[in-house]
Amino acid sequence: MFVAMLEWTQCAAVERVPGKVSGAWVFKSTRVPVRALFANLEVGATVNEFLNWYPGVRPEQVGAVLEHAERSLAVA
Repeated sequence: MFVAMLEWTQCAAVERVPGKVSGAWVFKSTRVPVRALFANLEVGATVNEFLNWYPGVRPEQVGAVLEHAERSLAVA
């Protein structure tokens, strides 16, 4: 199975800071890894559940991450 790597530098809702959460991409101003969103969605969680579980993440950040992922997967 081929999985494309997303270019997160183009998404303003996330950041990568050396030494913060081992340098993982996180939601800006949080310690919540972006991968946590996708892992939770993959097992059936809703966006609202994710936001309840990670109160530091704002709804507009999740929306921006999902939109970025969708654009990245669009066929050119």
